[in-house]
Amino acid sequence: MVAIIDPEKCTGCESCVDVCPSAAIEMKEGIAVVDADLCVDCESCVDECPAEAIRME
Repeated sequence: MVAIIDPEKCTGCESCVDVCPSAAIEMKEGIAVVDADLCVDCESCVDECPAEAIRME
């Protein structure tokens, strides 16, 4: 599984970037983007996202 970010819901708050233990999330044009190769499926970003813009797939 990998974290998937809904760009329609992402507010660009960067909470997920700060909590990601593998540095798999970066901001691009104000939207969080996940590098699937670095994602370790920990779901920390899902729990942290105040906009509920992240799901595991």
